[in-house]
Amino acid sequence: MGAAEEMAARATERHERGYNCAQAVACAFAERLGVDEETLFRATEGLGLGMGGMQGTCGAASGACVVAGLANSTGNLERPNSKASTYAISRRIVDRFCREAGAVRCADLKGVGAGKVLCPCPRCVELAATIAQEEVFDAR
Repeated sequence: MGAAEEMAARATERHERGYNCAQAVACAFAERLGVDEETLFRATEGLGLGMGGMQGTCGAASGACVVAGLANSTGNLERPNSKASTYAISRRIVDRFCREAGAVRCADLKGVGAGKVLCPCPRCVELAATIAQEEVFDAR
């Protein structure tokens, strides 16, 4: 099993245990990021269900962008100097997620109004974890 498949499996397992989509993706990377899982779980709780009501960005994609920030940021509070490179990674994550899932907004993915589900939550979680691994860690 490759790294992307492993992270997708970790995220899927967490989602099956009841983590929301953002929590499942971010928490799958806890060890790799050196952040305790409870902190990631708490920090990403409000990103689930399309940021609380399906109107915002998919939680799984948001969780992948949280991973990008934690992995790439220099954490330099005096001179925030890593924003541009983190934004570039997040852009690749969101663009790729949208291309492969069919949308990035939760309501669109779930077919609200259109009646056709583009990508179910379990697939969104698997996809976002795979993309995060490939764009954040494998691309280095």
